[in-house]
Amino acid sequence: MFKARGHEFPLGKKTYVMGILNYTPDSFSDGGLYNTPEKALEHALAMQADGADIIDIGANSTRPDAVILSAAQEEERLRPVTGELCARLDCAVSVDTFYPSCAKAALEAGADIINDVSGVFNPEIAQLCKQYSAGYIVMHNPCGSAEVSEYPNGAVNEIRRFFLDTLTLAAKAGLPKSQLCLDMGLGFGKAYEDNLELLREAEWLKIQGVALLAAGSRKRFIGRASGVENSAQRDAGTVAAHTAAIAGGADIIRVHNVFAGVQGARVADAIYRGKANG
Repeated sequence: MFKARGHEFPLGKKTYVMGILNYTPDSFSDGGLYNTPEKALEHALAMQADGADIIDIGANSTRPDAVILSAAQEEERLRPVTGELCARLDCAVSVDTFYPSCAKAALEAGADIINDVSGVFNPEIAQLCKQYSAGYIVMHNPCGSAEVSEYPNGAVNEIRRFFLDTLTLAAKAGLPKSQLCLDMGLGFGKAYEDNLELLREAEWLKIQGVALLAAGSRKRFIGRASGVENSAQRDAGTVAAHTAAIAGGADIIRVHNVFAGVQGARVADAIYRGKANG
């Protein structure tokens, strides 16, 4: 079970879909499309209607060469929209931040999950999630999206070790594993072949009783594999990648196109989990 305040996500029964809400002017695929409170709310409600279980809002772009906002700038950008989303949505609301001060502000505004892409387990954020009974997503991210790390023992072995270390740190912080979700970090510090390996061997990353997230939506490795240069046209490739992740035990997929993601997840669940959902 993955628990996030009032939301509970039983593991192994279905794949949960997290819709991406880039509240930014410069994200790689849809930057500038939803960066006003009105457009953000409209898009979030549309994703919820399409079947999103979680809406993940982020104010800092993680594309290669993006200018990273300070904590104060990120909090200022998020303030007008986070509370409104939490008040208007029935699904869980996740805030994509690695700043403890922004995480605190988001949780105070009603957010259910903190999605930390820093690549480091942050005890301060863990304590906030413990205090608010919120979910905490921790991503494997050794060097960001612009660089590639080396994995002498293979990417899967390296990331599984990171996951196990994260579980140890969470236990020391007193954060129940039911409030923890582990993200394999597709596209972050990974070569093309590393991303494919993670999807092909996702079952080795799955830890019993802990939620596993796959977030490959529209990323460069999908563009390379599919031959599609325009990131906005990579949704079919995204479904294929996430189907492989679901076959390996991924519990949550993070997507730009929720309609396609939900449809793909339902078919993958019918195949791999033994029953259709919905």
